[in-house]
Amino acid sequence: MKPLRIGNFSGFYGDRSDALREMLTGGEVDVLTGDYLAELTMLILARDRLKDPSAGYARTFPRQLEDCLGLAHERGVRIVTNAGGLNPAGLAGEIRRLADRLGIPVRVAHVEGDDLTAAHPGTLAAHAYLGGFGIAECLRAGADVVVTGRVTDAALVTGPAAAHFGWRPDDHDRLAGAVVAGHVLECGTQATGGNYAFFGEGDVRRPGFPLAEIHADGSSVITKHPGTGGFVDVGTVTAQLLYETGGARYAGPDVTARLDTVRLVGQGPDRVRIEGVRGEAPPPTLKVGLNRLGGFRNEVVFVLTGLGIEAKAALVREQLADALAKSPPEQVRWELVRTDRADADTEETASALLRLVVRDPDQRVVGRALSGAAVELALASYPGFHVLAPPGKGAPYGVFEDVYVPYVGATQETGASDVDTAQVPPAHGTVAHVAVLHDGRRVPVPPPRATCPLAAVPDPPLPEPLPPGPTRRAPLGLVAGARSGDKGGNANVGVWARSEDAWRWLAHTLTADTFRRLIPESRDLPVTRHPLPNLRAVNFVVEGILGAGVAAQARFDPQAKALGEWLRSRHLDIPEALL
Repeated sequence: MKPLRIGNFSGFYGDRSDALREMLTGGEVDVLTGDYLAELTMLILARDRLKDPSAGYARTFPRQLEDCLGLAHERGVRIVTNAGGLNPAGLAGEIRRLADRLGIPVRVAHVEGDDLTAAHPGTLAAHAYLGGFGIAECLRAGADVVVTGRVTDAALVTGPAAAHFGWRPDDHDRLAGAVVAGHVLECGTQATGGNYAFFGEGDVRRPGFPLAEIHADGSSVITKHPGTGGFVDVGTVTAQLLYETGGARYAGPDVTARLDTVRLVGQGPDRVRIEGVRGEAPPPTLKVGLNRLGGFRNEVVFVLTGLGIEAKAALVREQLADALAKSPPEQVRWELVRTDRADADTEETASALLRLVVRDPDQRVVGRALSGAAVELALASYPGFHVLAPPGKGAPYGVFEDVYVPYVGATQETGASDVDTAQVPPAHGTVAHVAVLHDGRRVPVPPPRATCPLAAVPDPPLPEPLPPGPTRRAPLGLVAGARSGDKGGNANVGVWARSEDAWRWLAHTLTADTFRRLIPESRDLPVTRHPLPNLRAVNFVVEGILGAGVAAQARFDPQAKALGEWLRSRHLDIPEALL
């Protein structure tokens, strides 16, 4: 059977607006997927919905579609997107109105059931991560455009593949292969050289978007349209496979994919085959992302220039101590960032930044009183006093957490699982997955017939270590790539070696203890290492390093996007044979 060619045209809300047209005109494709949703995006859409109940979806998508809907119809390309966000029915209705205005006969369907906000009082948005079989129902019934709310990113690929090949829910290996391909596609150009550790090996000024040739057995080939920028090789695919994952079991609502079974094979320029993926029954519960208002936050960044940086910072802290003591914020964080250089030839490179961040449930505590005290120092503090921007009245910030709930009709299970399903009250937030077809019919999507509680996979055997030899102190990044990201308050850092000898060294050297030493922020936090020998990689999960998630902005890099690059810059004793 001919493979199904599934491409991506969006990796986040705000991605390149012309990518949809580029993917439609650049080569053969059967289905195009657009991923717009992240943890922070759901909070943004929830705040939009507070202002306008008819909002809650990605407003940019209809504008993209207006330019390309006719072209997609002419070429028979189906479009599947989670741009529906908190209001998939609202977006589906807007697309129908757009199609009527343009005179294009397009069948639009959508998927419901993820919204559990009413069952979680105090949240702005509470949404379950649905799988791909609702999408599959819509496509089997003839939909040209399918809009979803919160589904897993990979569901945008598993749904079309299941519909095309007739896969059943118990086709675990095939579904797992599609999940892995979907995970590679979901972040768009991150699979084609974007944000890549070894970006200098290709022209990544404007990477093309990726596509996957999915086969009936679940295997796939990752590639891109001819003539587009960037590049696809085993390294770019490995990097994206490690992004925002954890251990060997990558759990989802359709299947648990075993990342330790993935094999990557280069098949020539810009072609990487993914094969050997094994799957297991999914867990008995669904993940639900909860977004709520965490309180209010204010920030002042003082610029300290020239000599006496430490003394200037100490003076500011002393001067603001009274203002902070009068009505103490719940959280106060000072951070001195030494960006200054001695004998600098520009004022900017002679300057350091002193950052004050305060948080409190009461906006007044972090607002004008603190801002006024900071501004009043303008003529009464250290020489050269100025700030990057005037402080404001305090802005709301969000908090993300996840819980787990059963499907409607699903049997709860307990046992060797990392999710305590016994603590999930069945009356609160069970999920009814529904496909709303283009003709208005509502088709319930049943829960999986078989489920399997998650359990840790024993560490695999490691390769033989390298024989002793001379070493040199050098950055880890000379012999290994890395990619990092966020999942709620946790961060993951995937590190992979580029040769078998480098893997033999990396597997024995980069332990969890070594990671903690290289990344001091993680020293007092749980750090778990997951070896993945097939990928010549180790994946680290650092719990709690991001506080309450990206919207809380607990650290300088709130999504841990550059944590991997920091790790690569740290120095170790590396065998000279690898350098």
